[in-house]
Amino acid sequence: MMHKISILSLHLLLVLCLHPFTTTADGNFTTGIDTWCDQTPYPDPCNHYFQRHNGGFRVPTHLSEFRVILVEAAMDRAISALDKLKLSGLNCTDCPKQAILTDCIDLYGDTVLQLNRTLQGLPSKATGEPCTDVDAQTWLSTALTNTETCRRGSSDLNVSDFTTPIVSNTKISHLISNCLAVNGALLTTGNNDTTTAGDPKVFPAWVSRKERRLLKLPSALTVPANVVVAKDGSGHFKTVQAAIDLAGRRKVTSGRYVIYVKRGIYQENINVRLNNDNIMLVGDGMRYTIITGGRSVKGGYTTYSSATAGIEGLHFIAKGITFRNTAGPANGQAVALRSSSDLSIFYRCAMEGYQDTLMVHSQRQFYRECYIFGTIDFIFGNAAVVFQNCIILPRRPLHGQSNVITAQGRADPFQNTGISIQNSIIQPAADLKPVVRSVKTYLGRPWMKYSRTVILKTYLDSFVSPVGWSPWIKGSTYALDTLFYAEYKNIGPASSTRWRVRWKGFHVLNKASDASAFTVGRFITGTAWLPRTGIPFSSGL
Repeated sequence: MMHKISILSLHLLLVLCLHPFTTTADGNFTTGIDTWCDQTPYPDPCNHYFQRHNGGFRVPTHLSEFRVILVEAAMDRAISALDKLKLSGLNCTDCPKQAILTDCIDLYGDTVLQLNRTLQGLPSKATGEPCTDVDAQTWLSTALTNTETCRRGSSDLNVSDFTTPIVSNTKISHLISNCLAVNGALLTTGNNDTTTAGDPKVFPAWVSRKERRLLKLPSALTVPANVVVAKDGSGHFKTVQAAIDLAGRRKVTSGRYVIYVKRGIYQENINVRLNNDNIMLVGDGMRYTIITGGRSVKGGYTTYSSATAGIEGLHFIAKGITFRNTAGPANGQAVALRSSSDLSIFYRCAMEGYQDTLMVHSQRQFYRECYIFGTIDFIFGNAAVVFQNCIILPRRPLHGQSNVITAQGRADPFQNTGISIQNSIIQPAADLKPVVRSVKTYLGRPWMKYSRTVILKTYLDSFVSPVGWSPWIKGSTYALDTLFYAEYKNIGPASSTRWRVRWKGFHVLNKASDASAFTVGRFITGTAWLPRTGIPFSSGL
């Protein structure tokens, strides 16, 4: 009998070591995970998840271990949500709802991918390609953005929100927010800052010598492409999508796949899907190679699916191409380019549209020497993105409308996202000039509660409103205290900050150390992945 008691006591001691508990006010026992969950922004879904799993997990002893089990929990719930969305799609015959579900299934599929990518790369997991804490924060930010984009599809098409009830019991967005908070606590900028400011011609490891030569070539005609697209039949394909589909059938996608698109107007909607990585589209110049479509929200598409070009595969590069949406100003949201490609580059490209021209949806993106045309919220989304040496051209909107250049969508304070416009020019497009005095133009407005946009050393023409920034809706105080809008050493007639908004969230940056947080080197961990394409610029200010 004594022997049995000793064994039971030893077993109990082991349980206590692995799963310590405390007694609540009502006399119930709680496992040690509660102590961890209670420190997160959303303790209830955290506690609920682990209570349902009846101790089928190891209580963490370190914050890094807690991060892993949180990501595992979010992954479990994301898979469950995706399964439910797929089942709902089987019985859906309503066209608008089917369009929304199609988006949501794609977005939740990507959420599963981003969470898995994070989980496999975490140092404490070490089962895949190692990642930095910045990588993890980027991928977790994308996972959360995907859930927000799914939810907003219903408002696009004026139907009641039916997706949230489908996935509500998974509490996926709150679980991901908890992951972001814990990973944010582990972020160490010293270890993740990979700036190499001294050499303006540094390329990252993933850009091969051959690719560096391609980026530097003055003419696309000399690019040794894998496949050629030409409308006149002189190439391998007559449509861009056919070439992209061929690339997607590769068994190995680690090497760069170059698609040369000869001059011409290609009337098609293209998609570079998930896992179709390392695609490079090279045109004959933005004036000559044009990909164009006319989808819009008023035409029955969600904002997300209206894109003329949707880019998802990793490490995408475009050079010398125009992406255009011809829906016009009367048809509402109509995206020309949507990118959720991590580590993507757009060099000497143009994006032409009206409302919602460029959807920088998520991940890390870089735009160099690009032309961007639009009217309302025409650079929007929740990527970590830098626009450098670009020309931003507000167009003539509908009568009575104002122009708003940016609508940044940061919904969580721990997302490492935002829009940074550096060394660029903001001036009126040709069609706006005749009526420029009658149209107000603002630098941005807060789409989400923690909207973040900075304008650095950029020329602001006189047509930009002296107040600079607009509330989301006239008279609204939404997000004015929680947003982060900033300007640093801008030039031009509208650069004075004397009459700027007096919101708590607006800042005039005076120190280079503050502004440098939004540069190529620091904001998107520049030289760790971003080729400078032989163009002289610094990764800093």
